[in-house]
Amino acid sequence: MNTLDLLTDENLVVLYAEGNNAAFDVLLNRHKASIHSYIYFIVRNKELAEDLFQETFVKVIMTIKQGRYTENGKFKAWITRIAHNLIIDNFRQERNENTISNDEVEVDLFNNMNLCDRTIEDKLVEHQVYADIRKLVRFLPDNQREVLEMRYYQDLSFKEIADLTGVSINTALGRMRYAILNLRRMAEEHHIELSIA
Repeated sequence: MNTLDLLTDENLVVLYAEGNNAAFDVLLNRHKASIHSYIYFIVRNKELAEDLFQETFVKVIMTIKQGRYTENGKFKAWITRIAHNLIIDNFRQERNENTISNDEVEVDLFNNMNLCDRTIEDKLVEHQVYADIRKLVRFLPDNQREVLEMRYYQDLSFKEIADLTGVSINTALGRMRYAILNLRRMAEEHHIELSIA
């Protein structure tokens, strides 16, 4: 085993900043699968995912080489944040802002499905529902989409989301709530069924 493999992300960053390119190779190999999967899961396009992945690591390299990376023990979260911001920038270019007003109805789209004894038809319906949700998510305001993606696609806790986005836990929870409300409203406006039952 390469002795570099035993080092923490932060130690590898320091070595890379000092000119040890092998340290960056270890960092890349350690995180490339999860970062690439995260990007692809959201954009659902292999070529775009590859472009965004490359752009993410170019930004990582430039930030470290310019001495602008601040060590905080959360290297993976930092890379994920860069990737996430690039995805948002890409979505912004593809669409106009489309903010939906909120109302006071409590809805959780992700916890109202019965997945027992599923038939092929059930699985097809489920696949379609998730495809529809992914399309609708793209039209959420950026701050709501960000929290929703971090919670459901990255499986981060609300504390982790709050830390990464620089807001309070209550703000993160509020953004998630409005994201769910907006998804429900858009689904109703476009006659899209979002329940799997």
